[in-house]
Amino acid sequence: MLQELTIDNLAIIKHLTLDFASKMTVLTGETGAGKSIIIDAVSLLTGGRGSQEFIRRGADKLSLQGQFTLPKDPAYLDLLDQLGIDYQDQTLIIARDIYRGGRNIIRVNGHLINTGMLKQIGAGLVDIQGQNEHQRLMQPESHLGMLDQYAAKQVHPLLADYQQHYQDYVQLKAAVNKKQQNEQQWAQRLDMLKYQVKEIEDADLQPHEEEALTTERDRLEHFQQINNALQLAVTTFNEGEPTPVLDQVATVMNAINEIAEFDDAYDALSKSLNDAYYALQDVANEASQQLDLLEFDDQRLAQIDQRLTLIGDLEHKYGDTVDDVLAYYRKIKKELTTMTAAADNDSDLEQRLQKAEQQLTKLGSKLSQARQAAAHQLTKAVHQQLKELYMAKADFEVHFATGHEQFTPTGIDQVEFYIQTNPGETMGPLAKIASGGELSRVMLALKTIFAQNDGVTSIIFDEVDTGVSGRVAQAIADKIKVIAQHSQVLCISHLPQVAAVAQHHFLIKKSVRDQRTTTSVTVLTKQQRVNELARMLSGEKITQLTREHASELLRMAQQ
Repeated sequence: MLQELTIDNLAIIKHLTLDFASKMTVLTGETGAGKSIIIDAVSLLTGGRGSQEFIRRGADKLSLQGQFTLPKDPAYLDLLDQLGIDYQDQTLIIARDIYRGGRNIIRVNGHLINTGMLKQIGAGLVDIQGQNEHQRLMQPESHLGMLDQYAAKQVHPLLADYQQHYQDYVQLKAAVNKKQQNEQQWAQRLDMLKYQVKEIEDADLQPHEEEALTTERDRLEHFQQINNALQLAVTTFNEGEPTPVLDQVATVMNAINEIAEFDDAYDALSKSLNDAYYALQDVANEASQQLDLLEFDDQRLAQIDQRLTLIGDLEHKYGDTVDDVLAYYRKIKKELTTMTAAADNDSDLEQRLQKAEQQLTKLGSKLSQARQAAAHQLTKAVHQQLKELYMAKADFEVHFATGHEQFTPTGIDQVEFYIQTNPGETMGPLAKIASGGELSRVMLALKTIFAQNDGVTSIIFDEVDTGVSGRVAQAIADKIKVIAQHSQVLCISHLPQVAAVAQHHFLIKKSVRDQRTTTSVTVLTKQQRVNELARMLSGEKITQLTREHASELLRMAQQ
């Protein structure tokens, strides 16, 4: 419920603060006095589109602030939790500033939000019914939601079950479509991975294998050079002519050893010579052993060349080194495993999708049956309301489209409200058939029925009674009064019958001060209400008779 509204620099309103009460408040006044500007302010506070054109001439910005009591709907409180808005005191204070430079600052309970968030919040607070808009009633795509809200207890559990299975169906269908669309690419990729994995697996590459093979190949390719060098070392050290090198070194070593005791320098020379002798002896022995082991194998050399050629080919395809090739192998092996598992799972995708479709058809049909039963009850209720609004001969129908049983997030139904306003005329879509006055009455009939189910704390009727008079005007007034028993109602009206049934009456006036137009609001007393109703009845000239008529109208409305 809207408790308080403060407006600064909006159109012709410089500053205005209004306190609102429960039930019904009517706003009346001359055309152009600024009644709709107040509704514009509420609209802006609940997510309406802002514009610099709203800012009062000469001002840098417009400022709005509204205080609302929270709806009792748990889903609405969940929304506030998701948006991070505190509501411990069960009150929402919405503030919005619109600057000439284009800035738009919105806060809810001090929390900064954007326009999209404000629309979500405002949708559960206020429902503005305009003369030419009629909001959801004029939007056929919203009629299904209105029907579901009317029969929430019966429909919502079935809808929730359907939507849960619908999500599974959508995922399965997407998987099947992707598989079908990419089947050729998928098969080509799978074949390529299988070939590459097999090629690398067959090669049985080992870390550091290439280096070892290269070393072995170099030994075999340079066998003669290695053999000659080792043979020269063995011969020179052990078999040289006329005296082997080791024997010559031994002779020198013995001579130096004999003089080592005569000087430290000779002693050091003796030790170095001994080390050299034994080192040369080790070299001669090792060379002799390597020479004995040395063996040339043409077949082994060919095998090594073939193996290195294979490794080089794999490195050219899959990486610069054996380690790179093995890393690539691990990667494609994992992908191949995943694709193979997916292919196994995909083998029954079509069967799973078929089962999901069957289940969804069953749930959709059950949901549709519940809706059609609710539509029957709603039709009866609307006929009763229209009868009370002097449209007894009108025929209302909740139309279910046939031949369109496609799965959608809301079920298999396409619903639109149809009406036949007069006997013999065509039954057709409400938004196309009904005139302005008829549409107003249908809207009020539905609002009367939905009032307890809408969950919106405030409903604003912006001149929805235009184009009617007499007993129809009284019937509309009665309906709005009924709606006000369940929701706060703010109503702009030019009909005295409507104004009379309100519990609270605001008079909107426009005046010129210092060559500037401004709007003021007066909360009317009982006697002031009589005078305003008299003005609405007779125009500028108010007589005692019209005052008596206005007084009687007010008295009867309040009974």
